[in-house]
Amino acid sequence: MSKRSLLALLLCLVTVAPGWAQAPVNTIRVGAFPNITHAQAMVGKANGWFEKAMGPQVKIQWTSFNAGPSAIEALFAGAIDMTYVGPNPAINGYVRSNGEALRVVAGAASGGASLIVRSDSGINKPEDFHGKRVASPQFGNTQDVALRNWLKTHGMKTNDKGGDVQIVPMANPDQLTLFLKKDLDAAWAPEPWATRLIHEGNGRLFVDERTLWPNGEFVIGLLVVNTKFLNAHPDLVKNWIRANVDLTDWINGHQPEAKKLLNQQIQAETGKALPPAVLDEAFSRMQVTYDPLHNALSTAAQQAFDDGFLGRQMPDLSRLYDLSLLNQVLAEKGRKAMQ
Repeated sequence: MSKRSLLALLLCLVTVAPGWAQAPVNTIRVGAFPNITHAQAMVGKANGWFEKAMGPQVKIQWTSFNAGPSAIEALFAGAIDMTYVGPNPAINGYVRSNGEALRVVAGAASGGASLIVRSDSGINKPEDFHGKRVASPQFGNTQDVALRNWLKTHGMKTNDKGGDVQIVPMANPDQLTLFLKKDLDAAWAPEPWATRLIHEGNGRLFVDERTLWPNGEFVIGLLVVNTKFLNAHPDLVKNWIRANVDLTDWINGHQPEAKKLLNQQIQAETGKALPPAVLDEAFSRMQVTYDPLHNALSTAAQQAFDDGFLGRQMPDLSRLYDLSLLNQVLAEKGRKAMQ
């Protein structure tokens, strides 16, 4: 056999022999926010937890967002495969796609949002919000819906519905800037921004949202996956869910170290670390959990519908959750299934 023929044979064997060929590298594209309420994502990014859990043949591509609607748009556009996000953007995305685009596969966090008023705004009771400017992170996001529902509960209307309360959707860092300029009277904000408004923006805690929910539990963070990606790569999604569960356990069992890593990642993404007092206070208002809190999400959906975000008829959300992979992981660990 000539040298040329031998070389051709060897190249052929390398191409077709499973043991010789390098396994393909899968890329999983994940969205998250630089917030305490996305603790699994922030800590996992800081210490490489997900990279270790997914293995060397999986490349993770992260994208940072300010609020949920932007993350869901990216999911729709095919720019990301999964994202940590609040319940209302997840519900909106599900409804807009007629139940096709996404599935909730695990929980991430409960609590961690508050209504903060500027100390010199003159707001001392709910009726004082008449004529005030109040911020939310983005139109239709989880805090935006909570704010509108709270105002309605207290007999107030926003200016787009004939009332005199102006809701101004804006990025969380801009809320702090406008608090300092006295151009905002209040904001419904997730952590750590709510606590930063208190410590840095002359703010005062007016409503800890936990007080509005049974057992103080409400959904602020979920893990949502593009349905096509879920169907095509259930093994990758299951591995990610397992890592999310393990990371949740680790964070809850190692809070001092977890908060340090969380702060490092927030600094890397926002340019500023949180002072220890802010970090501790913000973290105390939330619970890191893989429980998707199905009942609380149903209530959030009703609030969104009442605020006009989900159309004229309450949508069927029966397929929004797909907890089969989460429950497989929990069964492997000898834990009870989530409903």
